[in-house]
Amino acid sequence: MMNRILVAACTLTIAASAPALAGDADAGKRKSQTCVACHGPDGNSPAPDFPKIAGQHYDYLLKALTDYKSGARKSPVMAPLVANLSQRDVEDLAAYYSSQRGLVTKY
Repeated sequence: MMNRILVAACTLTIAASAPALAGDADAGKRKSQTCVACHGPDGNSPAPDFPKIAGQHYDYLLKALTDYKSGARKSPVMAPLVANLSQRDVEDLAAYYSSQRGLVTKY
């Protein structure tokens, strides 16, 4: 009995520590039309004023979008763009942009 409890606790701990990729990248691509104007069609913005978001970690994108939406991260540009996104929209966009090839540099 004690072994089962220990195994269950360890399993839950491992599951909780793994990043949850809940978004759908294909749906995110369809939802990204507003993002394209600044970040480019695949997240590799050609303009130096806008960040390249392609290849960023899913969890980072999820947090950034969520924080813009809540106001925890301030941006007069991003705030109105994310205001009407659902949690699912945010997850899908994070999945799409995190699945794109980001900028590769050589040292």
